[in-house]
Amino acid sequence: MRAVRAARTGSPASGQARAVRRAPVVAATVAVLLVAGAAGCGGDGGGGAGGSTPAAGTDCALAAAGGAEPGGTPVIDPGDGGDYQPELDPADFVERIDHPYRPLLPGTRWVYDGVSDGERERTEVVVTSDRRDIMGISAVVVEDTTYVGDEMVAQSLDAYAQDRDGNVWFLGEESQDYENGEVVCTAGSWEAGVDGARPGIVMPAQPTEGDAYRQQYVAGEAEDLARIARLGETRTIGLGDYQDVLVIEEWSPLEPDVTEEKYYAPGVGKIFEVQTAGGDATSELVELTA
Repeated sequence: MRAVRAARTGSPASGQARAVRRAPVVAATVAVLLVAGAAGCGGDGGGGAGGSTPAAGTDCALAAAGGAEPGGTPVIDPGDGGDYQPELDPADFVERIDHPYRPLLPGTRWVYDGVSDGERERTEVVVTSDRRDIMGISAVVVEDTTYVGDEMVAQSLDAYAQDRDGNVWFLGEESQDYENGEVVCTAGSWEAGVDGARPGIVMPAQPTEGDAYRQQYVAGEAEDLARIARLGETRTIGLGDYQDVLVIEEWSPLEPDVTEEKYYAPGVGKIFEVQTAGGDATSELVELTA
């Protein structure tokens, strides 16, 4: 889950990374988006989003988590029976990411303050002007940095792209964990189309309550799933009251005891997240620069 660091299984974007729709939208998503009712419920990428290949660190809690044995009833079932083979056509993608719930326009900056198991964190997310070619698709690169106090503890360069129907896809990331200013882990790095890594959806074009989908798939390392939990909520944070809020639940079979909820406001993006099982963590938007 791309959420609070305590629940991290993918990149550290708001601290940690991604298909079910009631009807297919384009050829690119037919293999990914399935009927939620039919579902019964709602590795190293050799490069990553930044284009470089950092050496993996030896102190890698993330790698250890990737070796966990999934089991039991899944919290979120994407309905693909484990056969996930999305086929993307570069011609189906557009230049801008302007989804109302996940706008990623160059120059936008979000700052989040949070607490993870008693430790205060600050996360800064910036949409860069950089582009990254992945699977022939020109992706937007987003820099995501997490601090504990004044010390940077994690940073990722995440690659996203939006198809013509409005689905926002997650195509890869270059992830680095730091300790005392040194990189100690890069195990969350991956690139779609490399070493079996597959892209996923981080925001469906038309979120529908109960729909579930994969956010990305790197076997044994990043298998994040999401489900549209609620629509039309009101959420109050320090910056004010937000209407028509979308709530997404996230879970990974690699961390089966951990679940999160993320709250998205139209025209803003993520405004709040909370770990609902497996730990005690929250994160709230405190600054937005567009």
